[in-house]
Formats: sequence, structure tokens, C-alpha cells
Amino acid sequence: MDKGELLRKLPKIDELLKEDIVDRYVQNSIRAEVIAVLRETIDKMRSDILEGIKASLDKDELMGMFVRNMEAKKKPKLRKVINATGVVIHTNLGRSLLNEEAVKCVEEISMSYNNLEYDIKGGKRGSRYSHVEEIITKVTGAESAMVVNNNAAAVMLVLNTLSKGKEAIVSRGQLVEIGGSFRVPDVMAFSGASLVEVGTTNRTHLYDYENNINENTGVLLKVHTSNFKILGFTEEVSVEDLVELGREHKIPVYEDIGSGTLIDFQKYGFTYEPTVQESLRRGADVVSFSGDKMLGGPQAGIIVGKKKYIDKMKKNQLTRALRIDKMTLAALEGTMRLYQDEKVAVEKIPTLHMILSSKEDHLIRAQLLSEKLRSAANGFTFEIGDDYSMVGGGSMPEERIETYVIKVRSDKLSPDEIEKKLRLNDTAIIVRVNKDEVIMDLRTMFNKDFDIIADAFRAIAEGI
Repeated sequence: MDKGELLRKLPKIDELLKEDIVDRYVQNSIRAEVIAVLRETIDKMRSDILEGIKASLDKDELMGMFVRNMEAKKKPKLRKVINATGVVIHTNLGRSLLNEEAVKCVEEISMSYNNLEYDIKGGKRGSRYSHVEEIITKVTGAESAMVVNNNAAAVMLVLNTLSKGKEAIVSRGQLVEIGGSFRVPDVMAFSGASLVEVGTTNRTHLYDYENNINENTGVLLKVHTSNFKILGFTEEVSVEDLVELGREHKIPVYEDIGSGTLIDFQKYGFTYEPTVQESLRRGADVVSFSGDKMLGGPQAGIIVGKKKYIDKMKKNQLTRALRIDKMTLAALEGTMRLYQDEKVAVEKIPTLHMILSSKEDHLIRAQLLSEKLRSAANGFTFEIGDDYSMVGGGSMPEERIETYVIKVRSDKLSPDEIEKKLRLNDTAIIVRVNKDEVIMDLRTMFNKDFDIIADAFRAIAEGI
């Protein structure tokens, strides 16, 4: 059959809409979407005929293509993946996971009307910040608190409120670049504050700040460089010394600690990371931090500190543009409640649990998964080995957490080919490739996903 005859035999949309399988999709989907997928399927078949790929026309094959295309369309663009990389706070994979209590809060609030900006007791308009301010101040010890949509927004709002049209003095060594090529100086510039860099990359003294204070100084700024470390001949000014200088000149001191640590990780054998509570105890007037990194909650920028400064930020017109929604508020409240008991927080907040769980906790899990994999897929070798996980998210860059991994090899597929097939699995499985091996780290994986992983390897083995 020649190409012209094949093209003439391509079915019309109206004809295909009468097919039972198409009708079922019409009944359970959006009709316009079904018609669009039918057109795409016919167009693909037409293109294959013109290119000589198809020499015959099979209606069953056409319907099979349609079903595959419909199922692909039905999948949300933002969907679950399995993180087997060992990077706990993986920026590309959604950062921190919400705990069960936070998820329940989000589900209830998102599916019902709520008191987002309504004072039930007073029967009048309320403030959305009131729902989390009490629990945040209780956990941190701050006078007041508010929340915006991320920490870059928090930095911009604080500086805009305290130093718009004025100067913000900061150490040159603290002008960091965070993920996605966003640089602290650029964020600061949008705030309307003039940046005054003092000191050098590795050494900044108190007199560097003092010598640059003038009548137009709006704030003394300290930024915690959580995503890198400078070693060797270094010096930086403590919060206490900055606070004393600020009090002397009646200038507020603002510390951005980035990742938002609320527990002392030194107690668990990790390197020192400043906590929010510690920064406030040392006298900082305002402190900002992220909700979705070390805190283990939703994406948010949390601002705590002196009430007189927080009140000004709440009245700033920028606040409306940067405010968070009801679901973020619900998730944040559900997360912060757990911090009232550190033991409970470490047990129930996934980010904390993954970081602080011992290496031995994952050996039995590695054995369980490797048994499933060996039973499911021939042609692979699965070896349990020692390795290191990372905190990620720009936090604790020097920390390597001992863990167990499963190392995967195949005589028929290269590590890159295995990685690609796992990544393109129906539920994407994201792994590491190192030294001609595929590495799957148990620390960031869940037992509930072991069958999905085994099925993925079974499908790969059957396709070899």
C-alpha cells in the first residue's frame, strides 16, 4: 500500500470518538484534552507514514498509541521521585520532606474554609501571621515573628524595612552566592539598601565596621556562610561584638543564618552550626532563616526578633507581595509544634531523622532491598557497601555522614545506561554514578518504595 493510500485511510476524529476506549476517556477526562491527544496520535502516525517508518495501518496500534499518550498526559508535571542519591536536603528534588503531622494540617486546611485572616474569638478580620507567631516565638525565644515565602524574600524585606535609602554594612567574606546563581549582594540591592563591604575575604575586624559607620548607616549585617568554609588565616566579628557596637551607635544588628537550625547538632557529633536561639541570646535584633532546609518544613522565610522591628516589617507594603499562603502556614505550624520536644522533632521530622539516624539503622534496610533486587532482576550484581551521605541544601558542606549503599553493576549495561533507565522509570529513581558503579544510598530512601525499585530493575532486566 503506497503512502497516499495509507494517508487517506487515517481515521477521522469523529470516527475515533465512537471507539469504546476513547469514550471511556471522554467520560472520565476533559473532552478537549482527549480530542487534542487524538490529533497528536494521528499526526504522529501521519508523520511515520510520510517518513516511511510505517508501511501499513493498524487501528489497534493507533489506539495503543492513544492510550499511552493519554496516560502520559494525565500524569502531573510535578510528581514523586525516589531520591537514592544520599543528599538529604536535595535542592533539585524538593529539599525537605514534610512530616505526617504537617501533611495532615495541609490536607485539612486546603480542603475546607478556614480562619486564615479571621479572628474567631473577636468576630473580625485577623492576621495570617498570628497562626504561627506564637509557636515560633515559643520555640525560638524571640519577642516577635513573621513569615514570608522564602529566605531571600526575608532578607530583602528586612533590609528594605531597616535600611532602604541607607547603608547596610557587611563583611566582604560573607557575600555568598546561593543556589541558582542568586547572590546575596543582588538580593540586597533590590531591597533599596546601599551595600557597604568591609574587611577582606578571609579577615574582618570590628574596627572595619566601626570605621564605616556614619549618619546614613541603617543596619549592621552578618550572614552565616553555610554553603562554604574559609580555612587558615581567618577572623570574623562575633554577633556579641556587633551588638555592642550597634547599641553604642543605636543601629540594629541583623543576622541571616540561612538554613535555620533549631537544634544543636554538636550534641550529635556534627560540626558547629549556629542556632536561631543562640543568635537571639547573643543579642541580634533580627534573625532570618529558611523553613525548608535544616528546619525540615515548607519553603518559607522566617523572621524573628525585636517586636518593634517585626511590627514595621508587617506594615511594609512589600509584605503583601511576599506573604505565604494557607497551606504553607499549616505545614509550618505542624512542623514547629514538634520542636517543643527535641526528641520528638528528631524522630518525626524526616530531614532531622535522615541526618541523625545511625549508619547501622540502614544496614538491615540495605539487606532487605538487595534481597528484593536479586529476586527481581537477573543480569545485575547488587553489593552492599560503605559510603557517605551529604546534608545538602548548602548546609554543613564539610559533613560526610557514614551510610550503607547498594552498588549496582551489569555486564550488559553501562552505569550511565542503568542510571538513565532508572531515571526514566514510571516513578523516576535518581541515583549516583561513581567509579563505574550505580550507587543507591539507603539514607534517603524509604522502605515503602523498595517494591517500586525492584520492579524497575525487573523491567530493565527483561528489556536487555
